[in-house]
Amino acid sequence: MAIRSNPRVLSFRYAFRGIGLMLRDEFNARIHAVATLVVLAGGLACDFGRTDWIAITLAVTIVWCAEAFNTALEALCDAVTMDHRPEIERAKDIAAGAVLLAAIGAIAVALLTFGRHLLPLVHGT
Repeated sequence: MAIRSNPRVLSFRYAFRGIGLMLRDEFNARIHAVATLVVLAGGLACDFGRTDWIAITLAVTIVWCAEAFNTALEALCDAVTMDHRPEIERAKDIAAGAVLLAAIGAIAVALLTFGRHLLPLVHGT
């Protein structure tokens, strides 16, 4: 069986293509990418332990998943119609709200994990 026709290989190819499309086309995804890099660099600088890395990884992953689902839903809705439809507007708003909730949760995780490491520096202890 050729690699190109292997369903497992193709599924990964499609998934990576989707991530690439999201990063290319969605400004908010690029903001998430920068935030992810900043958080990873900060975690390395703070010498995070296992628990901190687990919390940060989960928070970042949840934000990325919410953004991906939001982007997919928007694309699907736009493919159905570009006309203003209240039910489509509602679906898009709810999906955007999910991204906001995920981002707020990620900020809370960042404050809790980084705060523990940075607070002693602020207080000089």
